[in-house]
Amino acid sequence: MTKADLIERVYEKLGRSKQESARLVEEVFELIKSTLEAGENVKISGFGKFTLRSKGARPGRNPHTRQELTIAPRRVVTFKASHILKAQVNRGTGSES
Repeated sequence: MTKADLIERVYEKLGRSKQESARLVEEVFELIKSTLEAGENVKISGFGKFTLRSKGARPGRNPHTRQELTIAPRRVVTFKASHILKAQVNRGTGSES
């Protein structure tokens, strides 16, 4: 599913204009991004949790030149699905996680 698909689904469900549906979807994404950028986690009940994790500097190697280098420290976003989402995704497959 793409962002355009999400906008289309919001348009169909809410009956608002496509422009307003697009603005709504964009606003939700911007809110999630700005919250994560500020260092806060985002928890959406029944869906999951976006968390930030810090990774320290580490040694690496360029695979083409084999030159050694240091990979800079960075923050990465991780997502953990809620048990409700996991159950819904696995419904009917015979394997509950």
